[in-house]
Amino acid sequence: MNVLRTRLPGVLIFEPQVFGDDRGFFMETFNAQRYAAAGLELPFVQDNLSRSRRGVLRGLHFQNPDAQGKLVYVLEGEVFDVAVDIRVGSPTYGQWEAVVLSDANRRQLWVPPGFAHGFCVTSESALFAYKCTALYNPAAEASVAWNDPALAIPWPVEAPELSARDAVAPCLAEFARERLPRYDAEDPSPSRS
Repeated sequence: MNVLRTRLPGVLIFEPQVFGDDRGFFMETFNAQRYAAAGLELPFVQDNLSRSRRGVLRGLHFQNPDAQGKLVYVLEGEVFDVAVDIRVGSPTYGQWEAVVLSDANRRQLWVPPGFAHGFCVTSESALFAYKCTALYNPAAEASVAWNDPALAIPWPVEAPELSARDAVAPCLAEFARERLPRYDAEDPSPSRS
C-alpha cells in the first residue's frame, strides 16, 4: 500500500495494492495491520454508504463532541473530496486538502477527527463508502458552508444540489469557538485526537 502525505498533517491518501487480470481485480479496502503501520490505529465503529447523482454536494460536515475520523473511498463513479481543518488553535486552521477519489484510481482519503468533510459528485453517479471512528450523533452534527469565501474551495460545480441543512450552513467564522473541536498541541497528530 502506498501512503501519500498531504500538506495538512494527519490527512493521508492511501493507494491500496490492486491485483487485476482479465477477470477483473481484487483489493483489500481495509486491513488493520497495514493501516496501523501507516500510523492509523483507531477503532472503526460504523461503516456508511451513500449514492448520489452528478452535482450533489454533501458537506462540509463535522461532529463535536464525538468527532469522527473517516476513511473515505468511492466504489463506483468519481467525487471531488475535501477535508478542512476546523480545530481551534491548529496551525493549519481553516486550511483544506482536496483529492479526486474514483473507482478508477481506487484512492482512499483519511479525514482525521476535528476536520470537516465534504464531497461533490463529478460522474453520473457515485457510490461513496466511509469507515468512521465514532458513532453518528445527530445532536453533535453541524455543517460549514460549502462556499465559505474564507475557505475558497474550488468546487467543480457552480450550483450544486444540496440538502436543506447544507444550503443554510454558516461560514466557519460564524461558529462560536466552543462549538468547534480543539487542537491539542500535546498530541498534534489529528489521527489520534
